[in-house]
Amino acid sequence: MNAAAATAALPPDIRLMNAVSALLVAALLAVAAWAAVRWVVGLPVFTLRAIQVEGDVSRNSVASLRANALPRLHGSFLSMNLQDGRAAFEAVPWVRHAQLQRVWPMRLKVSLEEHRAAAYWEARADGADAATEATAERALVNSFGEVFQANLGDVEDEDLPVLAGPPHTAGDMLRMWRALSPAAEALGEEIDRLDLSGRGSWRARLGGGAVVELGRGSEADVVERFGRFARSITRVTATYDSPLLAADLRHADGYAVRLRGVTTIQTPGKPANKRR
Repeated sequence: MNAAAATAALPPDIRLMNAVSALLVAALLAVAAWAAVRWVVGLPVFTLRAIQVEGDVSRNSVASLRANALPRLHGSFLSMNLQDGRAAFEAVPWVRHAQLQRVWPMRLKVSLEEHRAAAYWEARADGADAATEATAERALVNSFGEVFQANLGDVEDEDLPVLAGPPHTAGDMLRMWRALSPAAEALGEEIDRLDLSGRGSWRARLGGGAVVELGRGSEADVVERFGRFARSITRVTATYDSPLLAADLRHADGYAVRLRGVTTIQTPGKPANKRR
């Protein structure tokens, strides 16, 4: 009689007990194996011996990385969770992205990408008017249009523009600022602040202090409107020999401007009319 036949001949309760015993033995072996692996990977021989950092490190010194990231790293060379390790380095100020790789023997290679500050950010509450400058604490916008927190005192370029708009619009606003900047530069100006209201109306403040109401519309519409204004406003300011204080481009057939001591309505291609 073979083993299978002998097992089948056993009473049902005996067969059940044998099956349960086999499962218990298998579970005990699995637990023992897991404990053995944990014990092995935790041996001092597998302790990390060095962390090699490369990539963008201009904003963070070795001391800064050690103070901010190392306390968050757990485990040995074999047991460390690389996803948790990446999160530890990405929690360091100015670090946008981190990639971790185990390198034998017992080294951890960390490649960092830092944020490149492109603008200051002021989040505007939904429904707030762009004519009222935000009073919220400033953050930063990187070159990808992502908002991030960092010590503003670490920003070398203090002439970064300010973007103020509803939450989650920083990317669109940075793209609009970049699209409007060439026309402003043609005037010898720069846009040092760009506001977006909750209703989608754009407002720019030039470096000389003039405020330009750009109105609503797609990016192409707003850029084209501002371009027309930039191409003709110099004729208006030259005619009255007076600097620009404010402009409103929300008129259908032209724009209204306010010069120092003078108010005009200008339609591109037509003479300016003085309004007192």
